[in-house]
Amino acid sequence: MSQTRLNQTRLILVLAFGIAALYAGALWFGLSRTRLSTGWSLPVEPPGTMPWHAPSIESVPADEHGELVRQGRRIFMATPEFASDHARALISCSNCHMQGGIRPYASPMVGLTTIFPTWNKRAGRVISLAERIQECMVRSENGTPLDPQGREMHALLAYIDWLSTPQPTHRKFVGRGLVPLPVLTPDPQHGQQLYVAQCAGCHGATGAGYTPQFPPLWGPDAYNDGAGMNKIAKMAAFVYHNMPQNRPGTLSPQEAWDVAAFVHNQPHPAFNPAYKHY
Repeated sequence: MSQTRLNQTRLILVLAFGIAALYAGALWFGLSRTRLSTGWSLPVEPPGTMPWHAPSIESVPADEHGELVRQGRRIFMATPEFASDHARALISCSNCHMQGGIRPYASPMVGLTTIFPTWNKRAGRVISLAERIQECMVRSENGTPLDPQGREMHALLAYIDWLSTPQPTHRKFVGRGLVPLPVLTPDPQHGQQLYVAQCAGCHGATGAGYTPQFPPLWGPDAYNDGAGMNKIAKMAAFVYHNMPQNRPGTLSPQEAWDVAAFVHNQPHPAFNPAYKHY
């Protein structure tokens, strides 16, 4: 091989390695970011806030109340299985209230027993925590109300109360509710493209999900059209903070709005107006 050809080969190899290193560096940087730059960021939490660490389920005493807490946890984590008489959707409480109800920005349940009774905009009145659970049953679960004095209701209330056991009353929980996004104009067609690329692997091409881990997003086994997740703004906030599950925060606010609009436009069961007071 001539010296000229040898120099050309070396130059090509150097360039190839340089490009590969640049690509690898960019990929590492992107994956190491917890959130992409979008021109909008999470609000800064005030002093005194704290991350939440749930108590260990093994710490629940082996008595009657402890069994009630454990039953509530089972219902919360696998609602269609442990509240099958009332939940028609193949969706569990923990699919929306993630990590057993403690994940920030995913409607965490921590501290709710000290917040309720509270004003409910949808109901137009002050409601109890039990009534809020009923609202989820008839809307998100597309089902029927629990017996307000029954064991299932008492179990869920006991579990939610137990989650909050170590919560100092003078300190605020970080990530209460769903932190809203800026109001944007969604593009459902772009949302469909994003769904295929980012969501279908877990929720399926037809939105049917792969239960119990990945719930249906539309179709006969999904939440009904009276559920909170059927509101584009609410789903967009949930998606932005929590989806995709293996890389949350990688979608921009606009992309979250687009995906939410696409899902919203798909068929959902009709809400039963007999339960409109919830």
